[in-house]
Amino acid sequence: MDIANLRIDANRLRADFDALTEIGATVAGGVSRLALSNEDLEARAWFANRLDDAGLAVRDDDVGNISGVLVMNGSATDRSVLLGAHLDTALNAGRYDGSVGILAALECLRTIHEAGIHLPVNLEVINFTDQEGSWQSMLGSRGLTGRLPDFTMRDGDDQSAFRAALFRAGIFLNDMHRAARQPSDVAGYLELHIEQGGRLWASGKRIGIVDGIVGRTTYSITFHGEAGHSGTTAPEQRHDALQGAAQFIIEAHRWVRESIPDGIFNAGNLVTEPGAFNTIPEKAVLTVEVRNPDQSALLVMEDQMLVLAASCAERYGLRMTSRRLVNMPAAKMDAPVRADIEAACADIGISETTHIVSYAGHDAQMLSGFTPAGLIFIPS
Repeated sequence: MDIANLRIDANRLRADFDALTEIGATVAGGVSRLALSNEDLEARAWFANRLDDAGLAVRDDDVGNISGVLVMNGSATDRSVLLGAHLDTALNAGRYDGSVGILAALECLRTIHEAGIHLPVNLEVINFTDQEGSWQSMLGSRGLTGRLPDFTMRDGDDQSAFRAALFRAGIFLNDMHRAARQPSDVAGYLELHIEQGGRLWASGKRIGIVDGIVGRTTYSITFHGEAGHSGTTAPEQRHDALQGAAQFIIEAHRWVRESIPDGIFNAGNLVTEPGAFNTIPEKAVLTVEVRNPDQSALLVMEDQMLVLAASCAERYGLRMTSRRLVNMPAAKMDAPVRADIEAACADIGISETTHIVSYAGHDAQMLSGFTPAGLIFIPS
């Protein structure tokens, strides 16, 4: 068969999409399938059935990734090109987030299988566990690439809730490292995803060829002050932790906006103690993140952010402490893969393409450096 004339079954793809959308559907029209939740487990079972129906070899690993392999050379353990995304979602997420990449990949494998096309490597559609980070961001792709963090007890956190959620899905914390594959077993990785932004839509582009994925680092920052009566403590005697935190948030946003055009700063989860309206806060704890598509610039942002936080603390007579929670390094997509995407678009007459940077994290970020990886955006 002439591959150039090969076409997917659009009706079958749409039927799969509609069926998957019903799992975890929300009243607002979105989808909630938090990783390892009942809805996520139902979606996983549905996906495994679709893989089996398609005649693919179904496999799962010790970190809970589920995949279907289109075997080309007689063995599902042979070298594979991975086509993947995620079935899990954030709370009340959009219906296309993650699912469009999974279902498009599945439909491609079915179409190639039915056409009897033979390739030199296996094709494998894979659903990665907890891409969204309900428990651990990009858990599945980090497990596959051997980049799992140390899950031993830290700061009094015994990981009991995480262990329980994993156990319900048949995953065991101490075995997850066994999911790691060798780079020699993976021929490449390709992911299709909605942009999660408005750049493609606004510019009239149909395809975004992703050049790189932003790096991001998350910190817990605590401002330590002194509690006191809100009415009787003189202004010059106050050590108000919340004022220091608020000043830091305002100045950090201004600093990034004015000085780092490619950078992003965000703050959330602000909690004060003792938390009474008539008591000066003695502690303010906030979670912040910085993002930058350039890894060197990201490291500079981290350092400058902590310097700024310390300066704001000193201004209000406070003490500041910080703890790094998450670090996802910036990643470049493979240049030959990007060129192949561009050439494929030209072959089928799509001229409305553009090169773009992703400011959201994706599993391709973890696969980069492990195997030649590419990421394709379609308009949200």
